[in-house]
Amino acid sequence: GIVHAADFLDLAEEDFDRVLRINLKGAFLCAQAAARRMVAQDAGPDGSRGVIINLSSVNAVLAIANQVPYTVSKGGLNQLTKVMALALAPRGIRVMGIGPGSIATEMLKAAVLTNEAARSRILSRTPLGRLGEPEEVAKVAAFLASDDASYLTGTTLYPDGGRLALNYVM
Repeated sequence: GIVHAADFLDLAEEDFDRVLRINLKGAFLCAQAAARRMVAQDAGPDGSRGVIINLSSVNAVLAIANQVPYTVSKGGLNQLTKVMALALAPRGIRVMGIGPGSIATEMLKAAVLTNEAARSRILSRTPLGRLGEPEEVAKVAAFLASDDASYLTGTTLYPDGGRLALNYVM
């Protein structure tokens, strides 16, 4: 996904459309293509054909004023996850979402970690007091794709270091 920061009154329509096209429409098209392939394959012994995992964000739930298209796209992705789960369950496909908090990705490192004030702000709203690691999100995905999660569909899990529980965004 991509981010475009701008004040609400200054946000250009083209920038809003670009973020939604990549973050939401892109996820829709990829998931639709994957689901078509899954439906075409033979079902497993339990009738399952696969799992689709959408990558959302805590910002699907927590709004940030200068992140309008990003938060809208991630909120839409959570709804897309629910709709897909309902539509694809009869076909043996589960659909889940993962909504990470602040994860030490290259994008976050470049945007935030070079600035001590920004780093302090991020950590102040993360009760565990550290950034998550990409491997931690990958482990959540591996669990969701496994048989251990076979009764989960249509929901989003949030590996966020406690950020949603704190409910603090400023």
